[in-house]
Amino acid sequence: MIKLVNLSKNYSDKNLHILKKINYTFKKGKIYSIVGPSGTGKSTLLNIMSLIDKPSKGELNINKIKINFNDKIKNDTYRARQIGIIYQDNNLLKDFTALENVLIARLTIEDNENRALIDSKKILKKIGLAKRLSHYPNELSGGESQRVAICRAIINSPNILLADEPTGSLDQKNAKEIFKLLIKLKNKNRVIIFATHNLYFANMADCKLKLINGNIKNHNERNAI
Repeated sequence: MIKLVNLSKNYSDKNLHILKKINYTFKKGKIYSIVGPSGTGKSTLLNIMSLIDKPSKGELNINKIKINFNDKIKNDTYRARQIGIIYQDNNLLKDFTALENVLIARLTIEDNENRALIDSKKILKKIGLAKRLSHYPNELSGGESQRVAICRAIINSPNILLADEPTGSLDQKNAKEIFKLLIKLKNKNRVIIFATHNLYFANMADCKLKLINGNIKNHNERNAI
């Protein structure tokens, strides 16, 4: 589903070479974890695959189509429809309720506001937030906020789900619950890729990748979770 071809990311003004000619293919139907020390480029790699950032050199192919990083409008539309992103700090809009945060994401591709509202309520209720629909982010616990963030990421049924340290700000109990949710999102048409410092969670993936010195040095693969 996602193919990296000699993908590099440099910051010439700072003489930084973050990613160095990475070649790797992420297959649909699998969950991948990316581990590595801080500053090795995990977030940078996820940002490129989410079309938020662009590589200095090399190619990113999604579904055998080369991404043109200069076509911002097309990429923004593709991201809204096909890519779900979960951040460490949830990035919820603080002036909007849990329901509104999810609804806004749905409305980026849905003209029918009533149907979008029904779908947003349904997905929040499905993960146990039926009583939190009208609550604002500062009225939610860390675990609840991250559940809302997951709902926002998957409301449009993306085929690509990217998560950058999705449990980094949570305690162990809530972190385990969030990862249980992530694993349940696996299906044959979706690829899930998450970066983490937690080896316990990294080992829950089908494929564990190690990003060191700007490249994927090795990986361990299992047949199933």
